[in-house]
Amino acid sequence: MANGSVRVRFCPSPTGNPHVGLVRTALFNWAFARHSGGTMVFRIEDTDAARDSEESYNQLLDSLRWLGLDWDEGPEVGGPHAPYRQSRRMDIYRDVAGKLVAGGYAYPCYCTSLELEARRDAARAAGKPSGYDGKCRDLSAEQKAAYEAEGREAIIRFRMPDEPITFTDLVRGELTFTPDNVPDYGIVRANGAPLYTLVNPVDDALMEITHVLRGEDLLSSTPRQIALYKALIELGVAKEIPAFGHLPYVMGEGNKKLSKRDPQANLNIYRERGFLPEGLLNYLSLLGWSFSADQDIFSIAELIERFDVADVNANPARFDLKKAEAINADHIRRLDVKAFTEACEPWLKAPHANWAPEDFDRSAWEAIAPYAQTRLTVLSDITQNVDFLFLKEPVEDEASWTKAMKEGSDDLLRTAREKLEAADWTSPESLKEAVLAAGEAHGLKLGKAQAPVRVAVTGRTVGLPLFESLQILGKDRTLSRIDAALEKLRA
Repeated sequence: MANGSVRVRFCPSPTGNPHVGLVRTALFNWAFARHSGGTMVFRIEDTDAARDSEESYNQLLDSLRWLGLDWDEGPEVGGPHAPYRQSRRMDIYRDVAGKLVAGGYAYPCYCTSLELEARRDAARAAGKPSGYDGKCRDLSAEQKAAYEAEGREAIIRFRMPDEPITFTDLVRGELTFTPDNVPDYGIVRANGAPLYTLVNPVDDALMEITHVLRGEDLLSSTPRQIALYKALIELGVAKEIPAFGHLPYVMGEGNKKLSKRDPQANLNIYRERGFLPEGLLNYLSLLGWSFSADQDIFSIAELIERFDVADVNANPARFDLKKAEAINADHIRRLDVKAFTEACEPWLKAPHANWAPEDFDRSAWEAIAPYAQTRLTVLSDITQNVDFLFLKEPVEDEASWTKAMKEGSDDLLRTAREKLEAADWTSPESLKEAVLAAGEAHGLKLGKAQAPVRVAVTGRTVGLPLFESLQILGKDRTLSRIDAALEKLRA
């Protein structure tokens, strides 16, 4: 376990696919813990049986492992505050709720949903705050008995103090909430099931969390939690109130908050496309924080060394896919060639590769890899960049064919074939000179002359450096493909 006074937590609900905003929250907590020599606690908030799923739980664990965001306490690691899944801590919550009621910090509320809504509507019509009005705050034993005799079931509400609550947010500075904006709130359902409003701060208290870094959308619940913390301290359940820092929204298209329904929000998409964990984490860390005014590309080690929650910006951060891709491309180029060739391996096999396994030539792949490395944005791009090496025939791309094969291309290809057949195939420069000479014979510069050759050999108008590609493909296969293109032009 890490040593140090800082204890942070990441506590997602296992619902749906991992969201990039959720990962940004995990990253900031993790970077803060690692920077300070503190402890990262990973906790699963799985009390909503209708929405939580084991599949989502396993995806969460797998995603954090892929990203390299390890934890010091939590599922599959253990720790002194186990269990780390809320569904296995129900006895703890029931015990704390009982203490809160016995101590007068919470009370049973018998109001029905229809009664609550009617009173809210009346308050809104009168221009008053529409939160809970405290009707059941001070019921006598006789009134409680009468409600129960009617068959009413009670929820448990926490009794908020009748005074402002002020705290210093690590990101936003000093904030004050007045009592009319923070009414009494439910902590236990009528069926006895504890609500998030209880279990989250209780777990933070018992797990001795010192810093709560979470999304801005939870800011309005912070005064409730601070009031509950004060009660838990008086009851001997909590030791101190943690410091709170509310991270800025991650915005999508149209300056709207990036929701789970937005395609860009799904972490799995970036993994499937071949983002490097380092590249994606580099970009996500810039959503609300900056390394320096003149540097956007940095390693995970540099992130840990530099990260300070005090430097997080309160303004919303917009998710920019193009910038994410550009940063990932930089991280691909930073890999040594061996690491790059290994990272690309999954995309050179089924189901991504459209060639037979026996047609994959490892020596050809290792030869072309250094040229490919400088061209990729994401690792999955490698498949179509190198498929010409492993397919028996180049991919048929009619748009590329139409674009490159202009009038006279057949004459050019015949001349290029003749020059290439006589060239020195140990030198890409010799192959370039051959195609250049063919172009000059037909009044064309190199760019125009090489386009039909590229399409004949690779099937596409753009790709890896042509002459290095021809050399690696080999003389016989290159000439054979030019012959096939000439045959197609004759037809």
